[in-house]
Amino acid sequence: MPEKDDVSKIHDKYTLSLINPSSHYISLAISIVIAGLIGAFTASTYLGSTEVILPTLAVIGALVGTQFLDILFSKHKEYSKSLHVSLFGNGLFFVSTLIGFGAMGLFEKDGLDLFYVTMGMIVFASFRIGIFTTILGASLKKAWAVAFIQPLAMYLVLIPPEMWISSLTNPMALFFGAIFLGLATAWAYLTDKAGRPGLKSTHELIQAYVTSMSRKDPDPLEKIIEQSATESTVSTSQLRFESSDKEDDFRIVLPDIHPGPFHPIGGSNITDLIYKKMDSTAMVMHSISNHDLNLPTQKEVQNYLNSLQESKVQQGGAVCTEPVAVTINKARAGGLLFDRTALLFLSLSPHGMEDLPPNVRSEIEQFAENRNFEQVMIVDTHNAMGNDISKEDSEDLLLAAKSTLDTLKTKESHPFKFGFANSEDMELIENDIAGGGIAILCLEINNKKYFLGWADANNMENGVRETIVKHFADNGSELIEICTSDTHYTASGARNRNGYHQLGVLSKPPELSNWYFDLAQKAESRIKEGSFEVLEHQTNVKVMGPTIFSDYSKIMDKTMNITKYCLIADAGLFLAAIFL
Repeated sequence: MPEKDDVSKIHDKYTLSLINPSSHYISLAISIVIAGLIGAFTASTYLGSTEVILPTLAVIGALVGTQFLDILFSKHKEYSKSLHVSLFGNGLFFVSTLIGFGAMGLFEKDGLDLFYVTMGMIVFASFRIGIFTTILGASLKKAWAVAFIQPLAMYLVLIPPEMWISSLTNPMALFFGAIFLGLATAWAYLTDKAGRPGLKSTHELIQAYVTSMSRKDPDPLEKIIEQSATESTVSTSQLRFESSDKEDDFRIVLPDIHPGPFHPIGGSNITDLIYKKMDSTAMVMHSISNHDLNLPTQKEVQNYLNSLQESKVQQGGAVCTEPVAVTINKARAGGLLFDRTALLFLSLSPHGMEDLPPNVRSEIEQFAENRNFEQVMIVDTHNAMGNDISKEDSEDLLLAAKSTLDTLKTKESHPFKFGFANSEDMELIENDIAGGGIAILCLEINNKKYFLGWADANNMENGVRETIVKHFADNGSELIEICTSDTHYTASGARNRNGYHQLGVLSKPPELSNWYFDLAQKAESRIKEGSFEVLEHQTNVKVMGPTIFSDYSKIMDKTMNITKYCLIADAGLFLAAIFL
């Protein structure tokens, strides 16, 4: 198994952002339940009271009331964040009281000491210091000011006034509490400085990320990313078809720009924007590129889009070969030859892979040059989910690609016709399909019809390609390939490990098969004689580059290590409190 790259390492930690419930209303409801349990449990056990309704309602009232005060100390005054903080903090409070009660019973301690209730309140406050400094954007001073508001308010309405002084001045509680609070403060300080000298504040980066996700506001994070972006020259290739009557125009676009990093930052939906730039008569394919070529800001996206009008014709013609496909083990390569320009599709479906490495592209291009091809346009089909490509699969893909190119050289060329249809009139509303929708290109070559499918989607569920290909075959049609754009646009928050919905997860394969075949029939009905042009364009833009991801990956690793050590210390401290 190849070692994970920095982007994969960062993405592995994405699941940490899914810990909180999907809705702040759920957090509110659970917080109220937990607060009620804290009140009822403490009153009936630690306090030995038969009256639990009043303490329960009092604790819930203190919880709800203080949540509004929390908003005053958060950077964006978001009530939803306050509710999430309350949920986890109250959970820690309740667990502490439960463990303390169990420990006293286990060790047969005389009487029920409020020490563990006090400790639970302090653990709650310590947690709030960490959250307010990282997620909510408060300084350490503000975090300390707000840390005790909710825990102490709940504590004071729960514990009888005559017991306040004795429980809050317990020497053991003060000793362990001071250490807990000290650890929380040290954690907040050290994690914020973890990114230096390259990154001024780790917490600002986290807050910018949260803002982009929760408020769909890219500006704070784009400003941070742009500081480390680098100038680069990127290419965009287009295979443009034009009908003989000049009325129809269609393009296969291969940008070196990679979609990403994630919505709504930078070029996350660059594929849809290019699609619209081409008047929605295009397929924006995934070239052999990676996240180093992400556009960091929406300003750079606009610069890139505006530059596309400067594309220049490199060659043209009116003939092409019938398609060729070669399969070697898991690897499959398919392609057509337009005069001396090859269009090549690479896939491991249904096994899948991540982005193809640059060496695959360079080796194929060199091979094509040695065989006197004018150009080879290589599409990374992104039509099955998988990990980083293995050495064996990479070698098989290269062999399949070279064999396909060699076979294309022997094929006879013919005049062709083309027709195109997209889903704009179908009103597809699926969160695994982005703004460009789905589309079909029909090619008639040597009196035979072939189809090419495309979706503006972030990869494809394994096996979906095969289902659609079979559906076409069952209806007497040949689907050359079906590709996705690998867009990183997400219509709504995908609460899964991937952070997106791949094509075929929400829109079911049988439905997709029918949609594509309907489009194929529509494309076939629009078929016209055509010619092609190969357009090339280079532009200078800022891209994220490899160093940003390596730096961020190291920062996250360092931050996680600091967190791990602090959590181990907290757990050890709590165990010491139990045994003492």
